[in-house]
Amino acid sequence: MENSFNDNMKLERARKKVKSIKGFYKHLTVYIIINVALLVVKAVELEPGEPFFHWGTFSTAFFWGLGLLFHGFGVFGTDLFLGTGWEERKIKEYMDKNPDGQQTKWE
Repeated sequence: MENSFNDNMKLERARKKVKSIKGFYKHLTVYIIINVALLVVKAVELEPGEPFFHWGTFSTAFFWGLGLLFHGFGVFGTDLFLGTGWEERKIKEYMDKNPDGQQTKWE
């Protein structure tokens, strides 16, 4: 009975994690589509002599991007970019590449 309860809890946590990851990717997709559309509309509606590259053109993408970044941290944690155990994996990778102890470019 105990094992079945633990399995159900694990399954529920896994479902929640998958749902949050799916939500993040939906958010990312909407972010890309809407911001590309906003930039295209801005480019089409430019007045003669009006610059395209200024703060107002990209402010929505910037602030929404910050929100998206925090959403990503909420879903993936601080391991969003390098992943869990990144340092250990890299150390092992470099040790496996150079097992004879010869000097490498970074030494």
